Amino acid sequence: MLEFAVAQALVADGRRIVITGAGGWIGLATLDLLHAALGDQFGKRVRAFGSSTRVLRLSDGTQVLQRPLDDLAWLPNEPTIVLHTAFLTKDRAEAMDEARYRAANDAIRQKVLKALGPIGANAIFVASSGAAAKADDPAASRAMRLYGAMKREDEDLFAAWAQDHGATAAITRLYALAGPHINKPQNYAIASFMLDALAGRAIEVRAPRRVVRAYVAIREVMSLVFAILLQGGGVTRFDTGGEALELEQVAREVAALVEGAQVQRAAITAPDADIYHGDSAAYAALLARYGITPVPLRQALAETIDYLAGQNA
Repeated sequence: MLEFAVAQALVADGRRIVITGAGGWIGLATLDLLHAALGDQFGKRVRAFGSSTRVLRLSDGTQVLQRPLDDLAWLPNEPTIVLHTAFLTKDRAEAMDEARYRAANDAIRQKVLKALGPIGANAIFVASSGAAAKADDPAASRAMRLYGAMKREDEDLFAAWAQDHGATAAITRLYALAGPHINKPQNYAIASFMLDALAGRAIEVRAPRRVVRAYVAIREVMSLVFAILLQGGGVTRFDTGGEALELEQVAREVAALVEGAQVQRAAITAPDADIYHGDSAAYAALLARYGITPVPLRQALAETIDYLAGQNA
């Protein structure tokens, strides 16, 4: 659920809400949150767009029609909040050549940018990535640098649009998330840990170096995003924070939620560390400023495990 005060403000706000990339993890999780918050208004106010026409299914079985992104510009002009989560992610950067990857993401951003004015957008959330901070890091993989560079370009392009049009923008570098609708579990350590625990296998942390992550609940992040967009006032950029933990500690948090789960940590032999998280103090201050109650890590993990257990069942 969204923060109660944020949900109430959303109901009162009345603007149309458009989600791009609605079939992805953040998109589906946000549709769930909006459905719970808006009740009877949901069908009238929320519009979903993605790579193709298909029916999306929410956690309670509600069906939502996703229309192709090409149709976005045909929406009638009216005050609109846009939640832009459409992007080909790092796994696609690993599988595609650079020119095709760049062209595909540029086509997505141009479709959205060109539609914002005609449809009446006056507030936008851009789901960026912590990878944007790795765009110029020589130690990062080629795919990470490419993905990060294009995410950073999106940040700047949509921030410039908001400034030029007097709109509100929340541009968020997402690092490590937890919550329902997690997809591509093979790409996320947290999902792998949970699936192993649920299957009765030991949770294995195999990395030979320290790996540090900070997880936050999607519902916490989106409560903050909506609070920023509803208040208005220019462009706000922020990183997600959370408690920075080595993966062994994360694995033990997961194990505490699954009866009988065990953790095995390989010896740390490499001198370097893989550290990937935002400014936790700045993020905590922003939550406090907007009156958003942090979701405890154990609760965020429990909600993720419940979702994965349901999917497996």
